[in-house]
Amino acid sequence: MSKPLNIIFAGTPDFAAQHLTALINSEHNVVAVYCPPDKPAGRGKKLTACATKLLALENNLPVEQPINFKNAIDQQQLAQYNADVMVVVAYGLLLPEVILKAPHLGCINVHGSLLPKWRGAAPIQRSLEAGDEKTGITIMQMDKGLDTGDMILTAECSIENVDTSASLYDKLAQLGPKALIDTLALMTTNTHKAVSQNNDLATYAHKLDKTEAELNWQLTASELDRKIRAYIPWPVAQLTFTEDTNNRRQHRIRVWQASLKEIKTTEPAGIIISVDKSGIVVATAKGAICLEVLQLPNKKALPVQDILNGRSDWFKLGDHINGAFINSEMN
Repeated sequence: MSKPLNIIFAGTPDFAAQHLTALINSEHNVVAVYCPPDKPAGRGKKLTACATKLLALENNLPVEQPINFKNAIDQQQLAQYNADVMVVVAYGLLLPEVILKAPHLGCINVHGSLLPKWRGAAPIQRSLEAGDEKTGITIMQMDKGLDTGDMILTAECSIENVDTSASLYDKLAQLGPKALIDTLALMTTNTHKAVSQNNDLATYAHKLDKTEAELNWQLTASELDRKIRAYIPWPVAQLTFTEDTNNRRQHRIRVWQASLKEIKTTEPAGIIISVDKSGIVVATAKGAICLEVLQLPNKKALPVQDILNGRSDWFKLGDHINGAFINSEMN
């Protein structure tokens, strides 16, 4: 490497902190770390720092926490660091043009997909939900658009049929830091080449919403399997069980693990076709899915075998697992 770079780092969650760790352990100089203002968290709503800030403080790095970059003072503060490049990883703020142009080599972003596919907030979850066979990391030169910048370097990994968003996150957290360091090595010698994205191939990864978590048995077993895996660890797929009592009390049940069942069934979607210690098998629009690990309200997630010991009356052969909702439609 010809000369270490002076770097401003901007990021928020653990995924970003793992990239900051790689920079701290490299020959480059991190001159400042940017992250959002501390947010209330937990039952006491105590102001809590993000993973990136905690790591920065542990390493005695200057920390800046502007609400946004609309204030001229914040813009001037960033420019005073006189950085060669700004590295942005899951920061959560759109950067105005004045910030994009402040570092000598501009700003680069580590994005969790193979662009131009899955631009936006939830690329890991959406790639899993869509049934993609692979994903990866793209290092791009940032511009004013949302994940539209020219691509400098990519790194790929396969998506296995047992991957969840959590496991895929871990895979990308291994790929990303190395890809970032490799990109910076190219930038120090000015040998990096940025390739334009093909906008015609672009897809958008919309932010996850809690309302998506409710399982719809009118989908195929494969679609439901992908959704369950895509929504771990948040918002976690769930079903609504209506207790067969006078008050028709409803319970939200989270699904933490399921698997496809290679069986044919003529039962309507949502009907329980098998119940035993291995799981609760439910018919779908096409095929069946076995629910294996569930979380009852205010309880910890447990294998179905343990849940049936106390709640076998909730999951009976031939019942509709979302009884109240579906029965109201059928009547």
